[in-house]
Amino acid sequence: MIGFKKVFSLADGRQIEIETGKLAKQADGSAVVRMGDTMILATVCAKKEAGADVDFMPLSVDYQEKYAATGKFPGGFFKREARPSEYEILIARLVDRALRPLFPSNYHAEVQVQITLISGDRQNPPDALAALAASAALACSDIPFEGPVSECRVARINGEFVINPDYLQQEEADLDLIVAATKDNIMMVEGEMKEVSEEVMLNALKAAHESIKLHCAALEELTAMTGKTVKREYCHEEDDEQIKQQMTDACYQKCYDLAKQGIKSKQERGEKFDAVYEEFLSTLDEEYIEEHKVMLNRYFHDIHKEAMRDMVLNERVRLDGRQLEEIRPIWTEIDYLPSAHGSAIFTRGETQSLSTCTLGTKLDEQTIDGAMIEGSNRFILHYNFPGFATGEVKGNKSTSRREIGHGNLAMRALKQVLPNEEDCPYTIRVVSDILESNGSSSMATVCAGCLALMDAGVQISKPVSGIAMGLIEKNGKWAVLSDILGDEDHLGDMDFKVCGTRDGITACQMDIKCDGLSYEILAQALAQAKRGREHILNIITDTIAAPREDYKPHVPRIISMLIPKEFIGAVIGPQGKNIQEIQKDTDTVIVIEEKGEYGVCEISSANKEGIERAAARIKAITTVPEVGEVYDATVKSIMPYGAFVEFLPGKEGLLHVTEIDWKRIEKVEDVLKEGDEIRVKLIGIDKQSGKFKLSHRVLIPKPEGYVDTNPKGNRPQRSNTPKNDKGRNNQPRHNNSNGESAHTDNINIRRESRF
Repeated sequence: MIGFKKVFSLADGRQIEIETGKLAKQADGSAVVRMGDTMILATVCAKKEAGADVDFMPLSVDYQEKYAATGKFPGGFFKREARPSEYEILIARLVDRALRPLFPSNYHAEVQVQITLISGDRQNPPDALAALAASAALACSDIPFEGPVSECRVARINGEFVINPDYLQQEEADLDLIVAATKDNIMMVEGEMKEVSEEVMLNALKAAHESIKLHCAALEELTAMTGKTVKREYCHEEDDEQIKQQMTDACYQKCYDLAKQGIKSKQERGEKFDAVYEEFLSTLDEEYIEEHKVMLNRYFHDIHKEAMRDMVLNERVRLDGRQLEEIRPIWTEIDYLPSAHGSAIFTRGETQSLSTCTLGTKLDEQTIDGAMIEGSNRFILHYNFPGFATGEVKGNKSTSRREIGHGNLAMRALKQVLPNEEDCPYTIRVVSDILESNGSSSMATVCAGCLALMDAGVQISKPVSGIAMGLIEKNGKWAVLSDILGDEDHLGDMDFKVCGTRDGITACQMDIKCDGLSYEILAQALAQAKRGREHILNIITDTIAAPREDYKPHVPRIISMLIPKEFIGAVIGPQGKNIQEIQKDTDTVIVIEEKGEYGVCEISSANKEGIERAAARIKAITTVPEVGEVYDATVKSIMPYGAFVEFLPGKEGLLHVTEIDWKRIEKVEDVLKEGDEIRVKLIGIDKQSGKFKLSHRVLIPKPEGYVDTNPKGNRPQRSNTPKNDKGRNNQPRHNNSNGESAHTDNINIRRESRF
């Protein structure tokens, strides 16, 4: 056997196989994780030395799904995998957040983790195995890492927790979480729920952690098998203990006292902390400062962090003077943008979101064409974070991974309360533009998005709010913080975002930066978050208590029609001619989708009259003509024996000359011409040919004294006149007023009437 292999079983008997030493052997570490027919290859490489002036962890994690893994071709012109999809970016973020806290704090060499789906099946989604594969690659390398760590998905289905469910099971779940943990501590949580309680969520975390402990035990055995128990030596930080102590003595108490002042302005607070640092630097030689700038910055950051944390734990107050559970002042406004379908401003402290809601047709749905997942999204939420939101000069580049992740969290929080497609046929797009940021802009997006949806008239079942919780823990003392600032997020031990209605949680995201987090602390954080959510919900409902009863006048209206499946082609027409003509004439957008035995036809327009006209035309096309019904018809062509008229779109019949009027008509052109409108009654359908027989005369009063001497259609009665040797009547021909043979006309009429 090439390499090493470790196989272990989950609680339900399913097996996971980890293999290393067979593929990608020139990487610092590589591993293949297999569950069923799903296989993931993970590799990790790290530079030997850190870059100059680097004082952070330069970790990059990429996840890619190969289309060949599921026997598919990539879309697009080039037919090859290109930039990662949003789904792949979200999976990469989950792995990054699980791994990053576990690298040594003084390790600054660039590390690259690449995770690739190389085989996929429908029973074992790869996203729940990606972190296990990455952790296995690290476990088989000499890169310093304080793992192992792993992830799993936990879902609640019919009241039971299921680990790593398949796609069909996920659709039935009322809770769906991805949890990352070491054998001792939970590190990361992200997922969505259908208004579950805090107790249910805690129990889900416990169930996931028990499964992850099996992963970690297997990874420890794999490390022992490969002999990679000793990690490489490194020295990525310079230290000067004398200067460190000198800076601590000079700056710690000043930072503590400054943190205690409760300065509310982020900018003012930052300037005063910077002044403390500059005052200390003024006591040092400029040459020394230039040579040791990175080290000095790191020392002051650590002193600032410890002073702030100690102040909160000792004084039980916050950097901006708030109590631990106090929410910053909030103001909201709806209908701010007159041309948007729905808009709202949500401002909490120094964090502000301007959100819009746009309602579109089925054509506006987002198409998903991934290696594992394909379909469409009718609810889209985009989050934008420009540089000016934090007063920075920053180029407007492509959407960042952070923006994608924050938008996804807000989307998951709000989608739980959206109406179903039958009640709201719109494609819904919410956009949150962050105009100011000092903590929890993703939760401001949830609140502003909820307000924008209600302002647009989307009948959500309940309002949703979100809040970010923080934690400071040291030497057994801890404090849970509600509605954290940006500084509290950066300097604290936890960022726990919780979204939900008054009745339960709809989405959450948690990142842990400390070594351990007890379930007692988690329970308090969840309870405190619930009180904070309810406080924010009161402000939301004071602004708008319920969604608007109707959409705004400029919102396109959509109606749905069911049409028989066999008529879909008739509505569309050859090469789309019919449907394009209807859309152009009525100023509408028409979308037809097959569902079972019917076609669902959606007609949308801001013009109500246009919708009605389009619906009438489609209804006419799909209407089955019934004998005895009366129709408004249009003359299409004139023949000597009558007129062909269109009485329903695409349906024509013969209005025989004898059925135009009670009186005799010599020439059809004398009474009708192409384009004339005429009411007709369907008096028959030929059983063999299916041709329609129409009459206008039955709809007009019969003249007084009228005697129908020719009830069979004005045909001459058979005569007893002797016939000649060719079978013709031996009677003279008579010319009509135009010099034409009336007898010949009668013969022509009689001949055509046989059709």
